[in-house]
Amino acid sequence: MVKRKLGALEKVEADLPNLQHKIRRDPKSYIEDFRAQHYQYESHREIFMTAPSSTTETGLISLRELIDFIAHVADCYPEITKDFPQQLMDILSQHHLILQPELREKIVGSLVLLRKKELLDSATLLQTLFPILISTPSKTLRALIFQKILMDLRQANAKTTNHKLNRTMQTVLFNLVTSDRTSSKSLWAIKLTRELWKRQIWTDAKAVEVMKEASLAQNEKVIVGGVRFFLGGDKEREEMEDESSDEEAIDLGRVKHQVGINKKTRKKSRAIEKAKATVKRRERKKNQPHPLNFSALHLLHDPQGYAESLFSKHLQNTKSKLNLDQKLMVLQLVTRLVGLHKLHIMHLYSYFQKFLTPRQPSVTSFLASLAQASHDLVPPDDLEPLVQKIANEFVSEASASEVASAGLNAIREICVRQPLAMNETLLQDLVMYRKSKDKGVMMAGRGLLSLFREVNPEMLKRRDRGKDASIGLRAGERKEKRFAEQEAGGIEGLELLEKWKEEERRKRRAEKGLASDASDDEEEAEEDTWAAWNVEDEEDSDDSGDWINVQSDVEIDISDSEDEKDGPPAKKAKSSESSGDDTKAEKEEEKKEESAEAKFSKLATTRILTPADLAKLQELRTEAAINSLVPGAKKRDRDDPLTAEEIEGLAALSAGKATREERIAHAKEGKTDRSEHKSVTAKRKERKQDQGKSTTNKEKARKKNFLMTLGKAKSKNKRSLVQTRAVLKAHHDRAKRGGRRGNIG
Repeated sequence: MVKRKLGALEKVEADLPNLQHKIRRDPKSYIEDFRAQHYQYESHREIFMTAPSSTTETGLISLRELIDFIAHVADCYPEITKDFPQQLMDILSQHHLILQPELREKIVGSLVLLRKKELLDSATLLQTLFPILISTPSKTLRALIFQKILMDLRQANAKTTNHKLNRTMQTVLFNLVTSDRTSSKSLWAIKLTRELWKRQIWTDAKAVEVMKEASLAQNEKVIVGGVRFFLGGDKEREEMEDESSDEEAIDLGRVKHQVGINKKTRKKSRAIEKAKATVKRRERKKNQPHPLNFSALHLLHDPQGYAESLFSKHLQNTKSKLNLDQKLMVLQLVTRLVGLHKLHIMHLYSYFQKFLTPRQPSVTSFLASLAQASHDLVPPDDLEPLVQKIANEFVSEASASEVASAGLNAIREICVRQPLAMNETLLQDLVMYRKSKDKGVMMAGRGLLSLFREVNPEMLKRRDRGKDASIGLRAGERKEKRFAEQEAGGIEGLELLEKWKEEERRKRRAEKGLASDASDDEEEAEEDTWAAWNVEDEEDSDDSGDWINVQSDVEIDISDSEDEKDGPPAKKAKSSESSGDDTKAEKEEEKKEESAEAKFSKLATTRILTPADLAKLQELRTEAAINSLVPGAKKRDRDDPLTAEEIEGLAALSAGKATREERIAHAKEGKTDRSEHKSVTAKRKERKQDQGKSTTNKEKARKKNFLMTLGKAKSKNKRSLVQTRAVLKAHHDRAKRGGRRGNIG
């Protein structure tokens, strides 16, 4: 009797896939069959819920097969299966610890399938799966649920941003992080937020707040996860975007050609439709405006309070459990916030005092963090003792070359951000290291010298200023900036457009055979002036009773023209006497004003830019950006982090001789557009391999083992003249008729 029941059960299970296909084609005709299977599912489920641990393996297999069957056809009978999603969620929530792995995975997969069929909403599914994710001890189940949650959030935000679902999920993650700061369960919130940020699904300030709270937790792993997000999350997102943009384009014509040659099947027609959809999606993405991907550090609500909390909680706190590497990560984040947002934290710079010594482990990381924390709003009194200590500890004749170059590089990076931190005596002493025999120290000394030739050449000796700095100093263009002095802004790249227009004007005048020094604008302005003069002369002759514009009382210009000879000579003499003493001061002020006005482009003040000008301006900006990628001196942006390798400079290269592969990689930097050099034979061989062609007999003979060819070579030497003649005659005849196949004739 038992064997008969088992045989019937196996027959029913074997018929489930066939029944599933029939129901998909005609649901109304097979409703009774579905009711019978649904009744069996209800029976197995009740037995399992009554005694989940004592259910037989046969019953669990049947339950798993029935769950899979009903999940695939549930959309055909929504009234009968309206309680099915909730029943699966109850089984998974209550008994996920004792469920068989196969049944557990089948229930999770069925819930995701019901979500795709829109029989279950995303919020309910995520609220069911996420508590299991953070509580289950099964590693495979955690990986499966994490993948399903991530996939569901991606699909929900595929067409348009699902703000409601995102807010709900972000609130759940925020509460998970803030509810228990000592637990490691918050790691799942960090992993999920970081992955969604990298894929540009979550790009708002709420996701940043979740990671901010994670970095302020008390668990070491959670703190490191939150800090790493702020230090590397944006870079991961850029790399992900670059990888997606570098995908090979689908050749739709080639796909259609391949399908037309081979046998037409449903699978190949689906491949064409998929290729069409991919091409359309890429074209639509190209035409869309570029999203504004703000950095996570820019989306922080209160950078000052956040930086102070990090510094006091993890660095100043003596009870902090973080090791040195973890503290360095926190310090790097704090200093990046200080440098980016131009913050000021009490006791931050005095915190560096005890770490600025060559014997300190990872001292270059501390030097890089100190340079990052410097900006033009930091009082020079805070930075000057640190610069002096770096010079005393690192830069001396007795120091190793790596130590001296690291110290000089660190001082230079600090002075780039706050030049007022350097005093004249120390600078003139440090600049002398440009004559060092060690290359790293020499380059660091030259870098410091070139920096102060730009920012404040007055602090250098006259012989060290150089030609450009001396001329700029004499003209008043290069002078020391005052504390917190800001430069006036302008239109980015406008000087490039002005330079391009000047070159075009010179070309046009050279084609006409005119002198290149006189400008077209000046000629047009002169003609307009004469025409205006004629109009004003006529108007003055007709009507002389209008108001006359009079200059202000502050400045009275006295000229020597004949029209003003009738004026009182006493007033003229008096004005000349009073102005005689201040002539030099006025000239100096005028020169300063002229030099300040010269900084602004004439295009910004005299012309309205046309659409063609704006297009050319964008083209010139792009060209300048490409040229800036060429290896060489680059201007650092405030958003870019400063690494310990940049502080070490050439010391890292001098520590050990580079290998051949490293030298080749270094030589290829900036030459990514060049293809790899290969001979013609190698290219032909590679092309034949790609086309799937075989090699020739000659190539095969070259690779053959020498001992295998030894017998043939010996036999050739033992041939008689008659045999040799026969072989040559046969070869001649074979060539005459076109080879072995006889292609000729």
